[in-house]
Amino acid sequence: MSSYTRVALVTGANKGIGFAIARDLCRQFSGDVVLTSRDAARGRAAVQQLQAEGLSPRFHQLDIDDLQSIRALRDFLRKEYGGLNVLVNNAGIAFKIDDPTPFDIQAEMTLKTNFFGTRNVCIELLPIIKPHGRVVNISSLLGSKALENCSEDLQEKFRCEALTEEDLVDLMKKFVEDAKNEVHEREGWPSSAYGVSKLGVTVLSRILAQRLDEKRKADRILLNACCPGWVKTDMTGGQGFETVEEGAVTPVYLALLPPDATEPQGQLVRDKVIQNW
Repeated sequence: MSSYTRVALVTGANKGIGFAIARDLCRQFSGDVVLTSRDAARGRAAVQQLQAEGLSPRFHQLDIDDLQSIRALRDFLRKEYGGLNVLVNNAGIAFKIDDPTPFDIQAEMTLKTNFFGTRNVCIELLPIIKPHGRVVNISSLLGSKALENCSEDLQEKFRCEALTEEDLVDLMKKFVEDAKNEVHEREGWPSSAYGVSKLGVTVLSRILAQRLDEKRKADRILLNACCPGWVKTDMTGGQGFETVEEGAVTPVYLALLPPDATEPQGQLVRDKVIQNW
């Protein structure tokens, strides 16, 4: 029997929904909770805030745009815990609606973090997820809205169950390239870089869950995407219908699915309900 302590990890957890998820896991998860953030000072301040509430998270720096940073975290988890039990991929960025940054730059930067950064975390950490592990990718219904605003041809590609991870990566790269060449609308893409990045996360979750079922069926690892709802955070400019605490409910529910659960798997979940997209 392994003597390692169980461990849950939340990315981008120094504020907003990530912070609320880390707080809830500190209260409900039987094991250690590692709060990560790109900025170490902000991350440590968040840990101190939770400690003041009587909770005891650990801190580790993580910049999901930096492969070395992801690998340093992976090595820490291996050494300290022999792997990882729960991974919540929350880190992400969004440009404000009135941001003057040219659309092609917004597209490149948003996909770099939200899709490619999240994918790199999955590439490095999924192999060390333990049996009965839980992986939660924070997506958005704006991803589903982006899909609806894609051309029929693109919709068909994204919805195709046989779409491979390589195909998906190529589609995400094509969006960035089309934006750069100012032809994204003509090529059937919506004008929401954030929406396309989260569509990518939702589809990636389906593909990664399929692979887990093929390669590690007996380990019963569940991986899902979820929409926390329209939450009042810095990212939404304080707009939104829900508190961060309400936004954390579904991610935490998916992170704490009981060991004998077999579903949901590879789904997009909102308010604990599977969404058709």
